[in-house]
Amino acid sequence: MRSSIALVTGAAGGIGAEVARLLAERGTPVAAVDRDEDRLAATVAALAAAGLPVRAFAADVADSKSVDDVVAAVEDGFGPVDQLVNAAGVLRLGTVMEFGDEDWAATFAVNVTGVLHMCRAVVNRMIPRGHGAIVTVSSNAAGTPRAEMAAYAASKAAATQFTKSLGLEVAAHGIRCNLVAPGSTDTPMLRSMWADEDAERRTLDGSPDIYRVGIPLRKIGRPLDVAQAVAFLLSEDASHITLHDLTVDGGASLGV
Repeated sequence: MRSSIALVTGAAGGIGAEVARLLAERGTPVAAVDRDEDRLAATVAALAAAGLPVRAFAADVADSKSVDDVVAAVEDGFGPVDQLVNAAGVLRLGTVMEFGDEDWAATFAVNVTGVLHMCRAVVNRMIPRGHGAIVTVSSNAAGTPRAEMAAYAASKAAATQFTKSLGLEVAAHGIRCNLVAPGSTDTPMLRSMWADEDAERRTLDGSPDIYRVGIPLRKIGRPLDVAQAVAFLLSEDASHITLHDLTVDGGASLGV
């Protein structure tokens, strides 16, 4: 019997790449999925050079056929997917009054519809096996309003409730569905929001003018902080946990 594997989307960089690395270091073969083939190849090459069991599979989660094809390719050529991590995500900033239709559609295509596509393709294969674990990387913005982040916040709220509803439907099949909700984490996505050298300090201190509190732990999160939470929820240590939303934000959302 082939060993079971983890499939991680958004694995070319940021949180997704760190999740792939951590799971592989802990002995789980990883199918790393991303639509950016060049960055994905470079990331996976570095992990493979370190002796880690990671393979690259290019796919666009917003395209249902691409997702169905890649899940079939992973299962046929690598192993059965027992763990799924939805870490692919996009961020488009702007006020609601000025936000464009294309930006809105692109945000939901990846952050929500992409989660649907991947979960549907994987769950239909997990159900006959009677077990599996899914973690969707959401955001603390799903429950805490953020100025100029309405599309992102709304998409993460949708992905959160989608994942919990799916978890309710598949619990009887031994499949657990949970979420990890990061706050400000040192990734290219966060740094794209920083316009000057004081941006990190403002993130820690908060911005009263836009009603945003700072980070009580006084540090920016690391991708590893999020990856460790994901790995826990996938593991047997969390075998009786499902429909749970684990916030990893240093207290930025005040525990709400």
